[in-house]
Parts: sequence; C-alpha cells; structure tokens
Amino acid sequence: MFHGFADPTRVAILLALLDGERRVSDLVDTVGGSQSNVSGHLACLKECGLVLDRPAERRQVFYRLANDEVVELLHAAERLLNANGNAIALCRNPLMGGPGDG
Repeated sequence: MFHGFADPTRVAILLALLDGERRVSDLVDTVGGSQSNVSGHLACLKECGLVLDRPAERRQVFYRLANDEVVELLHAAERLLNANGNAIALCRNPLMGGPGDG
C-alpha cells in the first residue's frame, strides 16, 4: 500500500481524487504528465487498493478513492506533515530520501 504513496505524481492523483471521481483526462489536466503516465500511476494505485475504477460511456473510466480509510489516511498524512514536515524535509537518514542522500 505504501508503494502507492511513494511517488509525488501518485500522491497528487490521490489528493485530486479527494474532490470525487475523475476521468484520466481530468487527472492529466490536474497533475500534468502524459495520459499513459497517469494511467500507469492509476494502475499502481488500483493494484495497491487505494483507488477503484468505474467504466462509463464511450470507453471512459472514472476513478475514485477506494474507501473512507484512504481519505482518512490522506488527511492524517497532511496533519503529520503540518506538524513534522520541516523535520521530515531535513532528515539526513538515507533510508528516508532526505537531502543527505548521496
């Protein structure tokens, strides 16, 4: 599941879905990148159980957050970053991917 949160584009997609269902083209407009790139990230998020899809007319597919727990997790992460974001950003532990990497 946390693999789904490991990429800024996937997090941006999840945050965009907080507002409700979106088509791939809507997400491309919101988060940027190509349609194939966003679709690939959505496939990862779906595999991780974080999003669900719903087929619609004309081969369109709508994506949404899988359940209320995903919403709660996103809100909890936001609160944690508000409280500890500076410490996280300055982390020198190479396992955390901070500025001390490399």
